[in-house]
Amino acid sequence: MDLKSLIDQPGKLPTIPKVGQQLIASFSSDDVSVREIAGQLTADPALSAKLLRLANSAYFHVSRTIGTVEAALQMLGFVMVRNLVLGNSVAGAFKHVPGIDLKQFWRYNLYTACTARWLAQHGEANSDMVFTLGLMHGIGQLQMHMVMPQEVAQLDKQMGVLDAGRAQLEVHTFGFHYGEVSAELARIWNFPLPLIEALRHIPQPLLSPDFSEPAAWVHMGAWRARVEVLGLSEDAQVASYPGQVGERLGLNPGWSNPASASLLPQGEPVVMPPLLQLTEGLEVMFE
Repeated sequence: MDLKSLIDQPGKLPTIPKVGQQLIASFSSDDVSVREIAGQLTADPALSAKLLRLANSAYFHVSRTIGTVEAALQMLGFVMVRNLVLGNSVAGAFKHVPGIDLKQFWRYNLYTACTARWLAQHGEANSDMVFTLGLMHGIGQLQMHMVMPQEVAQLDKQMGVLDAGRAQLEVHTFGFHYGEVSAELARIWNFPLPLIEALRHIPQPLLSPDFSEPAAWVHMGAWRARVEVLGLSEDAQVASYPGQVGERLGLNPGWSNPASASLLPQGEPVVMPPLLQLTEGLEVMFE
C-alpha cells in the first residue's frame, strides 16, 4: 500500500471533536475568539473536567485552585490550553489500535513533547509549537496499524514501533515512514504548513531540504523518551544517541544526564529534570 492509498480511507480516518477542529483552525487565525472556544469547552463536561484536572496538576505549580475553564485559559494561556485539548482529542480519536500498547505509546509521546519543549526553551524555536509536534509526531504509527495491520505486524516482529530504526525500516519496506503519515493526517485536519512539514521530517531531520529546528528538537526529545520508556541500557543509549542532530542544534552530548550540569546553546549550566517530574500530572490527558 502506498502513502496516498493509506490516507485515502474515508471510513478509517480518525475524527476529532468540533472544539478540537476549532483549535486547529486557530493556528492560522489572527481573530480567534477565545470566548467562543471557552464556551465550546464548557459545553463539554468531560473535556472541561479533564482540562481543570490538568490545570491543577503538579506540572503547572499553581498556587490556587483553578475552578473554571475561563480561569484555566487565563492562567495557562490559550496556546497551552489548545495543546492540552488537542492532545486529548487526538488520543480520543484512536481508542483501539491493533498491535499498539496505547498506554506506552502515549507515555512515549508525552515524554517526547515535554523533553522537546524543555530543550526548545534554550533555543530559538517556539517551544509551544514544539510541544504540539511532540504530542502529534507518532500518530502516523497509529494510522498505519489501523489501516494496514497485517503489513505492519510483519515489521513489528522485526523491530518495535518505538525503536530508533523504525522509520528507516518502514521506508525500506513501504517507501514511506510514519512521519509522512503523521504529516498527511495533519494536512487533512488543516494544520498550518510549518507544522505539517516539521511532522514529516521529525524521524529524519537531517534529510529535510530545509532544516527544521522544531523537528530536530522533537527528534532529540524522542530519543530521551525512548530511553525512558524502553529502559535502554547505557550502551544502547550511547549507540542510539542522535549525535549529528545534537551537533546541528549545538547541544552538549551530556544534556540528558541528570547527575551533572551540561551546556545548551546559550551556554548556561542546566540540568534536565527527571522525566517523571517533568511530566507530572499530564498523564491524565490520555486517560
